Amino acid sequence: MPSPFGKKNVIVTGGAGFIGTFLCERLLKEDCRVLCIDNFTTSHPENIAHLLKNPDFEFIRHDVNETFDLEQYPELQLFNLRLQGFQEVYHLACPRTGRRFDKFQLETLLTNSVGLHNVLEVAVKWKAKFFLASSAVVYGPRPADGHLLKEGEYGTFGHLEPNSCYDQGKQWAETMVDTYRQVHGIDIRIGRIFRTFGPRMPLDDGHLIPDFIQNAMDGKDIAVFGEDLRSSFLYVTDCVDAIVRSMQLIKDPGPMNIGSDYDLKISDVARHIIELTGSSSHIAIEEPPYYMAQHGLPDLTKAREELGWLPIVTFEQGLKRTIEYTSANRGILRPENEMGL
Repeated sequence: MPSPFGKKNVIVTGGAGFIGTFLCERLLKEDCRVLCIDNFTTSHPENIAHLLKNPDFEFIRHDVNETFDLEQYPELQLFNLRLQGFQEVYHLACPRTGRRFDKFQLETLLTNSVGLHNVLEVAVKWKAKFFLASSAVVYGPRPADGHLLKEGEYGTFGHLEPNSCYDQGKQWAETMVDTYRQVHGIDIRIGRIFRTFGPRMPLDDGHLIPDFIQNAMDGKDIAVFGEDLRSSFLYVTDCVDAIVRSMQLIKDPGPMNIGSDYDLKISDVARHIIELTGSSSHIAIEEPPYYMAQHGLPDLTKAREELGWLPIVTFEQGLKRTIEYTSANRGILRPENEMGL
């Protein structure tokens, strides 16, 4: 629904992150004023450097686990908050790391509870439509029979495992958002995002595709955790397109799968990256680390029928773009002393 003030005011938490920056770009193209909130825990200022020159984009460095009053920020004068408020809130903020998972367990737990509460209160204040970036982890591990996961089913996973702060946290986050819908009447959307890849993924944090590409470029062995390990890969702009389309729906369709249902062997992905980079690397089959789980594939019937959406960027196209980005940005890593960690 268009704003009576012309441009919509929208918030993107985690807006300097991988998916968040692409979402900010898309919303600016949709003629929105975008407030990006991020604390650079698992993101990088370089991701939004090109957006700062846009007069409709504003950035606030803040941890959503701390309460905040946006009316106290003078830099938001253009948003005319006292009169207009915000029309939409996209909550993407949540640490999702590989190698540094142990460092952010508490932050992950709190972002899925206290931080979400703080952001939901902002949505309630201005009666804003709310999008929660949930995850495929709510379904638990890949089903033994390999069937596509429908939105009405749930898997099982241990609630006292190291990953539970994220996995159980996402289930709790969905409950929390829906409870706010029931109690406060806000309009919500829940997107269960499956494995997504593309430019601007952290290059130093154990994410599969960036790690494979960098090891191939260096001629190092590429560690594949099991010959039969499989996954699907959604390109980031397709993910953002589904998010925006879901928010454009008049009625809440309930939780929605956002992912690719094209199943790939991880070892084949590694071989293809070796081929595309002209690398001399070899594949080394290893045991998976504790934080890595094999998730199922999404049933996309609901997304197709409700949103008119299916992924349009092929894995090949997305992989080539990601290789180009990684090659150009390998030196832009995140020094720990810069982040105050």
